[in-house]
Amino acid sequence: MSDIRITLPDGTVKTYPHGANGAAIATSISEGLARVALAIEVDGEVWDLSRPIEKDAAVKILTWNDANGKMAFWHSSAHLLAEALEALYPGVKFGTGPAITNGFYYDVDLGGIPFGDEQLAAVESKMKELAKNNSTFDRRDVPKAEALEFFTKKGDPYKIELIDGLQDGSITFYQQGNFTDLCKGPHIPGTALIKAVKLTNVAGAYWRNNENNKMLTRIYGITFPKQKELEEYLHLLEEAKKRDHRKLGRELELFAFSERVGMGLPLWLPKGTILRERLEQFMRRAQIKAGYDPVVTPHIGSKSLYVTSGHYEKYGKDSFQPIRTPDEGEEFLLKPMNCPHHCEIYKTKPRSYRDLPIRLAEFGTVYRYEQSGELHGLTRVRGFTQDDAHIFCRPEQVKEE
Repeated sequence: MSDIRITLPDGTVKTYPHGANGAAIATSISEGLARVALAIEVDGEVWDLSRPIEKDAAVKILTWNDANGKMAFWHSSAHLLAEALEALYPGVKFGTGPAITNGFYYDVDLGGIPFGDEQLAAVESKMKELAKNNSTFDRRDVPKAEALEFFTKKGDPYKIELIDGLQDGSITFYQQGNFTDLCKGPHIPGTALIKAVKLTNVAGAYWRNNENNKMLTRIYGITFPKQKELEEYLHLLEEAKKRDHRKLGRELELFAFSERVGMGLPLWLPKGTILRERLEQFMRRAQIKAGYDPVVTPHIGSKSLYVTSGHYEKYGKDSFQPIRTPDEGEEFLLKPMNCPHHCEIYKTKPRSYRDLPIRLAEFGTVYRYEQSGELHGLTRVRGFTQDDAHIFCRPEQVKEE
């Protein structure tokens, strides 16, 4: 096989044997880089360092300082969490365990076993113990029939459901220690890189975000390559709690929620309303200065409007149920977004290309039926007001706009 040409981020091109992997490339650059390397980006796709590269490619070695490096680190930590759970709770069934903005989670079915702070601490301790084994994350391609057979024998219906939706030839397993998971990767080289572990929270989550499915236990955590970094992160969390908008909103009497009104539907109190109106006035001045014309649209719209726009097909399941009127077949929706309304305003009269660009802005209140487990203060609600705007312009105006 002929050698492959590897282009590094600084534009340098190096030649390597066919099948060279990220670990070898990192070592050839410097021993220091090899020690902290977590994954490799190959033509924009993140791979394991151990995965062979079989053609010319542009690569970047990823470390903890790279966002994608952290994602690989935290995704691997989710697998470590799963290994610890399986060791402590034989028969536990697994959903999915992705990396998130800060850390990771795994959705699991514990078969009704209570899971609180005491259990969280025990799993965290087990993760630290297993990390010291320095188990490698080994990837292998698996035929669909074999994948189904593996999880059928294991008795894991959630993995079987996921595999059913995959194409044969696209399925991979990862194994570290005694734990095997259905996973696309990527992962870090080994568990010993995970030096600091903190399981932060337990919540409920419907399987595949569908409230008609079973409620699973979602275990959140975060890990770091150094204990000092974890301590700094936990300190920041404590400081953030003091400034939590839910705490401040209550103490300063800005907003409130009422079960009688409905979950996720904020009530603005007098002080909060004054603050909100001042913010709107400031933003409205900025909109007018930028050439936007203010408009106001209703809180509801005909279902057919959102069917035409395509929003109903894409977001209908996340919307409130249709409002039916006394007229047969007539249905309205609480407005989930403002876009179709603004398009209808544009269509109220013929327009010339000379009229463009037309900029419409609205403080439009919209409603989306977020699941109860996802509601969070003012950051995840069922009713909120957007500083929303739409621009109608000629193709050659797009870049400037």
